[in-house]
Amino acid sequence: MNPKQKKKGRLKNVVVEGSKEIEPPPTFPVESNRPWVIPGICVFLAVITLAVFGQTIGYGFVNFDDDTYVYENPSVAAGLTLKGIASAFKPGETDNWVPLTTLSHMLDCQLYGLNAGGHHLTNVLLHTTSVILLFLVLRLMTGAVWRSAFVAVVFAVHPLRVESVTWVSERKDALSGMFFMLTLWAYVRYVRKPSSLPHYLIVLLLFALGLMSKPMLVTLPFVWLLLDYWPLNRFSNAGSVHWLKNFSIPARLIIEKVPLLILSIASCIPTIFAEKIGIRTTKNFPLPLRIENALVSYVTHIERMFYPAKLAILYPYPSTGLPFWKVIGAFMVLVIISFGVFLWRRKRPYLLVGWLWYLGMLVPVIGFIQVGSQAMADRHTYLPQIGLSLMLVWLVAEWSIPWQNRRLILGGLASIVIIVMAISARLQNSYWKSSEILWVHTLDVTTNNPIAHLNLGVALYQKGDVDKAMSEYQKALAIDPVYAAPYYNLGFDYLQQKQVDKAIFEFQQTLALAPDSAEAHNDLGNCFFQKGQMDDAIVEFQKALAIDSENSDIYCNLGNALAQKGQVDEAILDYQKALAIDPSDADLYCNLGNALAKKGQLDEAILDYQKGLAINSTNSQAYFNYGNALIQKGQMDEATIQFQMALVIQPGFVEAQNNLARIAWALATSPDPSIRNGTKAIELARQTDRLAGGGNPMIAGSLAAAYAEMGKFTEAITNAQRALQLASSQSNAAMISVFQAQLKSYQADSALRTSGTTH
Repeated sequence: MNPKQKKKGRLKNVVVEGSKEIEPPPTFPVESNRPWVIPGICVFLAVITLAVFGQTIGYGFVNFDDDTYVYENPSVAAGLTLKGIASAFKPGETDNWVPLTTLSHMLDCQLYGLNAGGHHLTNVLLHTTSVILLFLVLRLMTGAVWRSAFVAVVFAVHPLRVESVTWVSERKDALSGMFFMLTLWAYVRYVRKPSSLPHYLIVLLLFALGLMSKPMLVTLPFVWLLLDYWPLNRFSNAGSVHWLKNFSIPARLIIEKVPLLILSIASCIPTIFAEKIGIRTTKNFPLPLRIENALVSYVTHIERMFYPAKLAILYPYPSTGLPFWKVIGAFMVLVIISFGVFLWRRKRPYLLVGWLWYLGMLVPVIGFIQVGSQAMADRHTYLPQIGLSLMLVWLVAEWSIPWQNRRLILGGLASIVIIVMAISARLQNSYWKSSEILWVHTLDVTTNNPIAHLNLGVALYQKGDVDKAMSEYQKALAIDPVYAAPYYNLGFDYLQQKQVDKAIFEFQQTLALAPDSAEAHNDLGNCFFQKGQMDDAIVEFQKALAIDSENSDIYCNLGNALAQKGQVDEAILDYQKALAIDPSDADLYCNLGNALAKKGQLDEAILDYQKGLAINSTNSQAYFNYGNALIQKGQMDEATIQFQMALVIQPGFVEAQNNLARIAWALATSPDPSIRNGTKAIELARQTDRLAGGGNPMIAGSLAAAYAEMGKFTEAITNAQRALQLASSQSNAAMISVFQAQLKSYQADSALRTSGTTH
């Protein structure tokens, strides 16, 4: 018999699993292996990313978190210091535990100071690095060059990236994104040599650095498990943990993730401690409302991936709940997609991986644990959206296999998508040029947004438009009358305008809503201080310190109030506590010097004035106080120098002018020949007269006395007449009487002899 011949045609390969034959995932045409392709794609990714985000180098900071994290954070603004580095790792310094991100801000301040352009440049470079790494890692895992490149382009320039890249405070995203990509690369290296301990330790190290950049990376072990399923193909039946029929996870894959999971859990502890103020209770946001909002947010993020319109820095939380149809619709969309990708998991495993990547990575920020008052945030899609891009790009690539002119069609479509994304991202980027533009845009695309009104008000205040700023605070209160911050800002503005009673009312309203506001207690204390109500001021400062015991300004204010009451010893203690917290505050040294001078401890007072002036050599008041202490010690020449320095800095400083006039008077009229020095008196009085602009009657009177001492009675009479005229213009009857008597002496060719240093 002749052997039975096989049918002609293509053989169909199958994978046997149990009694079923499973068709393997489809294969794709081998993509270009030309040596210039990979470097060329990397260059293109860098160029298009810089083209979209490079403009941010000319932008400033915004008044939302940038102040807290950077330009009003003393530890950060000081650059890299040992104290700052230690504070970066201390939970509770800000509302996030992100020590590595904080260190990166410190490094920026070390390099660029508070030039916002340098900080923006760092964000752009970090994002560009992440984009290139994403392309290289996807290619390493899948072997697919052009699909990996397109996923990287979407990640690079999608408008939803703007918030993460352009906002300096969102360094968290840019830095954690880079470590996310590096960790994926290290994981792939480890997978190729799973018995290599050094490779595994590198994974652990990079993962730890990523967690210290942004704790959202706690879901990364879950992403690794997804990648084990596809494209790394590490799943098998042997030794598997069966969760669902025909879907099992090898136990070895779970075991190797245990140390990584422990690291994730450990990072949650300081994170929760740091965010305890921002975490909202179920009273603020009931759990059913959170679940509804989470479902809608999941779908809204998907919608904005395809139609990124009306993007805003802050989306207000729905205070009255969401429409029922929207919640049910979102739930059905999520269920249908989840069911579909699970059914197609064998033929198209990338769909399941991409979808679970998206859902899983969003879990920490989707709102089940509500931090802050935003309903959702574009920045939260920074890494999760990669999953959606991956599943869609691979699906289109598979569907397009039968197309004629496939490369031409896909290339044309990809080019259109890239151009549209880049233009849209640049437009969205332009709204971040200044705080005012940002908040005006936010109010244009959102409704009932009191936080946007508040921050627009702050931007207008910083611009000098106080009336419009206060109007925005009122608008915020009209939307949310139990929002404490607008009351505080209104009080602060009234205090600056010296409308103290109105300021007191606003600060009391603030404290009724936020009794733990150290700032409100401190400023209320300042109001009472200005009204002379020292006892009330002291009570408020003490309440503020009970809340914030590390605030040098509050200790200083308390010291000032105690000094005003005559409790100098207690004031000195508070000034010293303030200086222990902030030894770089020149004004504190001046205040401490004043208190010591009141106690007669002149040498100690002079030492503190010198310390303060070493920090700030433009403090005219410190020079004046220093001069007064020297006068009390009888060191007239040294005192003269200090008063002159005060006048050089502040020519209109009348008290310094008068003190110099008194010294010149003493040099001209002292009955003690060892003190009297007419030549020196003329020189000092003329210098002081020039610095004062010739408008001080006491200086003119001293100059007249100095000329008389030298026998120059014509010049003495001229200056005495000028002194009399200036006193008359000021309606100073006492001075008029004195200068008239002095003028008669000069007209009689008689010099004056008086005791003391005053006219």
